[in-house]
Amino acid sequence: MSTGNDRWIGAAVDAVVFDVFGTVVDWRTGVAREFERIGTRAGVQADWLGLTTAWRSRYPPTLRRVVSGEVPWRSLDELHRMMLDDVLTEHGLTGFTDTDRAELVSAWHRLSPWPDSRDGLSRLRETHITATLSNGSTALLIHLARAGGLTFDAILSAELIHSYKPDPKVYLMAADLLEVPPPRVLMTACHLEDLRAAADAGLRTAYIPRPLEWGPGHPAPPAPDWVDLTATDILDLARRLAP
Repeated sequence: MSTGNDRWIGAAVDAVVFDVFGTVVDWRTGVAREFERIGTRAGVQADWLGLTTAWRSRYPPTLRRVVSGEVPWRSLDELHRMMLDDVLTEHGLTGFTDTDRAELVSAWHRLSPWPDSRDGLSRLRETHITATLSNGSTALLIHLARAGGLTFDAILSAELIHSYKPDPKVYLMAADLLEVPPPRVLMTACHLEDLRAAADAGLRTAYIPRPLEWGPGHPAPPAPDWVDLTATDILDLARRLAP
């Protein structure tokens, strides 16, 4: 997929770092499936996809409160549990035990990759350094990579500096740890707010507009002019960055 705004060739990029939730793995399907399984076991009936969306919708504002210093840093598992408790209370769903809730939080460690992710990452790693750059914890990202057969050179988490994206320090941390200048690091994501923050921190940006990320009836946002490259998926990105 070419947008006419590809401004460099793969030789100008040394490292490709990835958002994970939505970009590399399918959180919506996996979490909704676990909601249904655990809810059925608990004797609860609900709109599982709607609950999944409601849970995820609390993610950006909650992380912004941490980045701003309004609330102290907590691990993403702790924040997911806090958000889950709020959503279940809001919907009057009291049938979930602490064990059920802990299992739902752990669902974020067991998400399936998109069909192109495994082969795309493997191919991209032949020519570029690859790493996660996610708000997920280090342990969570390792679990996802191992379960999905996803190969990265490094597992980088915002947890390493006790912050979260879109804090610019998270993006600069990746460049620092990989010993690659920020303009030679390509942040890859399906979320434009993530890419905007990366660009503001001096990184290059690649947009993968995952059609299923936004739920039924909600198409992916179009690529803005400031995005450096738009690819249909990770395999396409690997082809575009190949020497």
